[in-house]
Amino acid sequence: MTSANLPIDHSTLPAWARWVAQDADGTWWAYEQEPNEGNVSWYENEVGDSVRLRKSLPNGDWRRTLTRIR
Repeated sequence: MTSANLPIDHSTLPAWARWVAQDADGTWWAYEQEPNEGNVSWYENEVGDSVRLRKSLPNGDWRRTLTRIR
């Protein structure tokens, strides 16, 4: 997925956000540092911030949504 194809309005992202990803349940998150992959979600790697952005339909292909945005 490219940052241009993300269903996220880039103007609403925090200035520190460098990564965006969707969890299996459809929740989109922004991360300051590249997140780690869990069983059904992404999670911060002990450094940097993260913030919930929005929720959309659950995604069976959620692992392919991790995208560097800046």
